[in-house]
Amino acid sequence: MKKKRPNVLLITSDQQHWNTIGAFQSELATPNLDRLVREGTAFTRAYCPNPTCTPTRASIITGMYPSQHGAWTLGTKLLEDRHTVGEDFQAAGYRTALVGKAHFQPLRGTAEFPSIEAYPTLQDLDFWRSYEEPFYGFEHIELARNHTNEAHVGQHYALWLEEQGCEDWRSYFLAPTGTMDPSIRHRWPIPEKYHYNTWIAERSNALLERYAEQDEPFFLWSSFFDPHPDYLVPEPWDTMYDPEQLTIPELVPGEHDANPPHFAMTQEESPDFSAWRESGLGIHGYGSHLLPAEERKRLVATYYGMVSLMDKYIGRILDRLDQLGLRENTLVVFTSDHGHFYGQHGLQYKGGFHYEDLIRVPMLVRYPGLVPAGRVSDAIQSLVDLAPTALRMCGIDVPHAMTGVDQSAVWRGEQAEARDHALCEFRHEPTTIHQKTYVERRYKITVYYKQAYGELFDLQEDPGELRNEWSNPAYAELKSELLLKLAWAELGKESMPMPRIWHA
Repeated sequence: MKKKRPNVLLITSDQQHWNTIGAFQSELATPNLDRLVREGTAFTRAYCPNPTCTPTRASIITGMYPSQHGAWTLGTKLLEDRHTVGEDFQAAGYRTALVGKAHFQPLRGTAEFPSIEAYPTLQDLDFWRSYEEPFYGFEHIELARNHTNEAHVGQHYALWLEEQGCEDWRSYFLAPTGTMDPSIRHRWPIPEKYHYNTWIAERSNALLERYAEQDEPFFLWSSFFDPHPDYLVPEPWDTMYDPEQLTIPELVPGEHDANPPHFAMTQEESPDFSAWRESGLGIHGYGSHLLPAEERKRLVATYYGMVSLMDKYIGRILDRLDQLGLRENTLVVFTSDHGHFYGQHGLQYKGGFHYEDLIRVPMLVRYPGLVPAGRVSDAIQSLVDLAPTALRMCGIDVPHAMTGVDQSAVWRGEQAEARDHALCEFRHEPTTIHQKTYVERRYKITVYYKQAYGELFDLQEDPGELRNEWSNPAYAELKSELLLKLAWAELGKESMPMPRIWHA
């Protein structure tokens, strides 16, 4: 009997540190992610192509780097004419859907670059109630935009809250949309049954049921919002972890002495980053990262609680997949759009700091009988590889425009590695904040546009990235070699086979 075409279930978190899966980190409880670790392959060297949401999420669906698809930072838009993986799945007869966070478009649109993820459309519930247009290759979408209690709440999530009988849903969100007290910290008063994790799992499962009933192959992206700050989680998850019992990462004295200037400035009370400001807009990470010790501990406990709550609802989706008899023929991929700082190097949240904590992400892959179970692989992965690899795993041709690497043989355990490096970009201002990182198995180098400073770390001898060897004479020859490799890697983005065009 011929095996059916595989389904694809992509599950993502938002801003999750690579080392926050219980199977590898004993201070956390994530039984459902641990289930994927046991039943599939865990890739410990997976990287994002940009440590912010829009650029990486656009890379996931285009198979291209941010510098190629054009959505190069937060506040930019992925243009609708960009080819996406959903189009390829639809052309192959698949149903495609996205539930949860998209963030392919900005919160503020313009006449030149309109955005339906922006105000006022964001909160026009009548618009979303009747929205049936295709969206970046997804024939069906159910979206939200807020992280925890942000005022950006709206779209399909707000419609669902009303359908659930939550008439006072605005009381759980900040002004001007809602009325929640902004001084409330850590414990989000929203009942768990109204949390967006519940919504994502419920709506994802409804789609799985529909696909199973109609016996149709699918590409479904269940896109969670947590554990992205602000740090808020409903009870009892807010007290699940005791801050005094957790290992809290901290700055190592002197570790920024040899780093570019913006690193040490984050440890000042009121740093002046005006020299970096070109656009006049906010600059992620370029500010003071100082927090009281007790607050830092409490943030970690809440962050872990957010991870564990999300894990519960990931489990709901995996359970329904099993109940519907879809498990054996579904490729499940779990990952995050980028990492997170919660004290490492004295840093919080995210920004222009390409430490492993921020550019490395968790990645778990399960496909029974094809992807080895219980395997841990250090083969380098990039989120720009997800689209071409998912297509090849389903026997679908990869478009020439996709510059990610096909990792299917690596996922199946037939090949040790498909790439020897990863590239990460961060461009948050036109010129002053523009950097690229090349990371290979042992070494890692970061260059800044029109700057003589940079970073070079030996991840084997200095896995904590505490000693920047950029200006160390002993590393001069190696630095030259790595700079050349970075240039080659940039050229290599264009090395995918192209259709030959003959001219008379």
